[in-house]
Amino acid sequence: MAAPACSSLKSLALSKAILGLWLVSTIAELQRYEHPSNVDGSLSFLIIGDWGRRGTYNQTEVALQMGRIGEKLSINFVISTGIEDTSFEESFTKIYNAKSLQKQWYSVLGNHDYRGDVEEQLSPILRKIDSRWLCLRSFIVDAEIAEIFFVDTTPFVDKYFATQKDHVYDWKGASPREEYIANLLKDVDSALRESTARWKIVVGHHAIRSVGHHGDTKELVKQLLPILEANNIDLYMNGHDHCLEHISSSVSPIQFLTSGGGSKAWRGDVKGMKQMDGVKFYYDDQGFISVQVTQTNAKIAFYDVFGNVIHKWSVSK
Repeated sequence: MAAPACSSLKSLALSKAILGLWLVSTIAELQRYEHPSNVDGSLSFLIIGDWGRRGTYNQTEVALQMGRIGEKLSINFVISTGIEDTSFEESFTKIYNAKSLQKQWYSVLGNHDYRGDVEEQLSPILRKIDSRWLCLRSFIVDAEIAEIFFVDTTPFVDKYFATQKDHVYDWKGASPREEYIANLLKDVDSALRESTARWKIVVGHHAIRSVGHHGDTKELVKQLLPILEANNIDLYMNGHDHCLEHISSSVSPIQFLTSGGGSKAWRGDVKGMKQMDGVKFYYDDQGFISVQVTQTNAKIAFYDVFGNVIHKWSVSK
């Protein structure tokens, strides 16, 4: 999302889940938030990415189905894997207006957020406009049964630091680059090692594994993936590619989930799908993902723009 074009500061009533959210401390240097799970210890949430454009490209239709599924699953919160827009209220507040979506939204920065004034995307003013919204560079959500680690992946990508004809990136807060990345990797590794959560989930904007338009992010494969494998995380979730994907790892239990179908999709190109091992699902259209976890089971479902389940997967512990 580029700099938000906000016309008014409108407050929404806080749900119980939002009232239960607070900053409690840090693991390593990452800010840490608590979000209560359900009374029975279970947790459910939706994942949506690369949404925006004031409801066009079927964004409104996807939001409608998210509201329906969110109510059915009694979701605890929503995870956003990145957005592409310049109008916060017209593309967020007015679109995701279903009762079931009036929960906390946790979001990571994407490459588009670094174009313009990146600090505006992190401004607490956005929370005054819509109290559901929380976007930081890197942070942890402790949801009791699961810990979710949000990682700022854009500074890893080499091409964004090359001369760009069409885009100017704002690296305030993320430079010197080498020091920023080194500290982030150290903090993520430390936080994952110290975690005792039943389920460990990592969220970034860029894919580690993808057969979509952008393909693998080689910098993350080299620098972040070894840390995730060493710490036995369960899920890595991302956007960036405007599609839905499920890819499994051949050397670890990690499941790679792409949820980038929030609005504009239809890239029409698939890179190396036949050559990449572990591709369980690819869908070049709009949609979103749900995740349900208990102490012994995780269920993942992919939905299209009509709310149909088009792929599902589960695992037991």
